Amino acid sequence: MKVYATYNIKGGVGKTATAVNLAHLAARDGQRTLLWDLDPQGAATYIFRVRPRVKGGGHGLVTGKRPLEDALKGTDFDRLDLLPADFSYRNMDLELDDAKRRTRRLGQLLDGVADEYDVVFLDCPPSISLMSENVLHAADTLLVPLIPATLSLRTLAQLEQFVAESDKPRPDLVAFFSMVDRRKRLHNDVIENIPRGGTRVASTEIPALSIIEQMAEHRAPVTAFAPSSRAARCYEELWDEVRPPHLTRRG
Repeated sequence: MKVYATYNIKGGVGKTATAVNLAHLAARDGQRTLLWDLDPQGAATYIFRVRPRVKGGGHGLVTGKRPLEDALKGTDFDRLDLLPADFSYRNMDLELDDAKRRTRRLGQLLDGVADEYDVVFLDCPPSISLMSENVLHAADTLLVPLIPATLSLRTLAQLEQFVAESDKPRPDLVAFFSMVDRRKRLHNDVIENIPRGGTRVASTEIPALSIIEQMAEHRAPVTAFAPSSRAARCYEELWDEVRPPHLTRRG
């Protein structure tokens, strides 16, 4: 089972859009896919038209009072399941702080479904917290969307330091530019001059397109409701870049 986390300290950079579309593409490729919405805003949950089965489910999962399997919800797409979020997830750090092996609880929960899924995506809230430490231990790869701006590069450096200071094993970092507008000089300058030799930066860019914002209106991934669009093609190219070799298309 391969675990990806869409993560950035900064909010509003395209984490949820990435998680939703890549999860849909993985499932479309034939992979048994799980998306865990860890953000109390529940945007991914909303897009997939899912309501949590029981409010406050995050508490039950962390404490072990509620089996992970009981919280799983199917979606409108074959081979794609969702662990929905609700507003109680805002207290997840407190719940994790009371748990045994508090920095590894999410990984322990995912271990319980390792035989059921090929790919897991974690849609993470923007923060550096106990939740973040859990994500670092649970994920194989952090997918880090960056808006092409100077502050985004500073945020990436902070994230690199956070990962470097965490306990091993550490996830791989793959950054990529999101919400790109090539008409803007600043975007071009930042992309062309990003320091090389550190975190891997994907060659695929996700453009700033209104059709991506329409996911909340359609309540579906752009790769589903507009599969021939430029946005969908970009997400497909990003998935091709980050998909591990053993996760081949199954038809």
